[in-house]
Amino acid sequence: MVTGAGRGFGAVLARELSAAGWLVLAVVRQASRAPALDGLAALDGLPGVQVVIHDVRSDDLSAVVDAVRGRPVDVLINNAAQGAAHQRLGGVDAAGVMNAVDVNAAGPLRMVQALLPQLLSSADPVIVNITSRLGSVSAQARGDFAGLSTSYAYRVSKAAQNMVTVSLAQDLQGRVRCWAVHPGKLATGMGQADAVKPPRVAARELLELLESNERRSPRFVSLGAPDLDW
Repeated sequence: MVTGAGRGFGAVLARELSAAGWLVLAVVRQASRAPALDGLAALDGLPGVQVVIHDVRSDDLSAVVDAVRGRPVDVLINNAAQGAAHQRLGGVDAAGVMNAVDVNAAGPLRMVQALLPQLLSSADPVIVNITSRLGSVSAQARGDFAGLSTSYAYRVSKAAQNMVTVSLAQDLQGRVRCWAVHPGKLATGMGQADAVKPPRVAARELLELLESNERRSPRFVSLGAPDLDW
């Protein structure tokens, strides 16, 4: 299952996973995003993509649960994300910060809780929370990204999402692997000014990781690069 699959990295992930033979449930927030995924129904005879309309801010996850139909969920990729425009201190919108936390941190938690029985019924389940280098508290404290104009909403919510990953890993130790994955500086609509990495490259790197024997959990992965500091 991939959230935020209507565009950007989520849509590319759905394509690559489907092409690799995975059955993909692509969670899209708005029905208007769904037509963009219609072409994913079948790729060279591989299992297709089923679109699920759901907003990760909602506590009603019936559409998600119904789409799974009690089947095991091998991989849950929480990719849906919310940012905000950078504002100088004094003009930061607190409501925007809370909305980003709702999507980026509470959203993955809602998805995991709704699908926990299906995750636990898988032989080797993995939870992947698509995060950002900008959510590293230690890197931010060092001033590694001081030159980037990043919103409070994005930094705070991604740091919170990383804590969700760690907390899940502790609760699910030995049962579900939990990874925070920074895909790289992706050239997408939410990318920073220094973003140059094609989303398709990152999607293939994530697929390779999923199909590897990596057992560490929690882990703060930077695709194609050394792991990050929390």
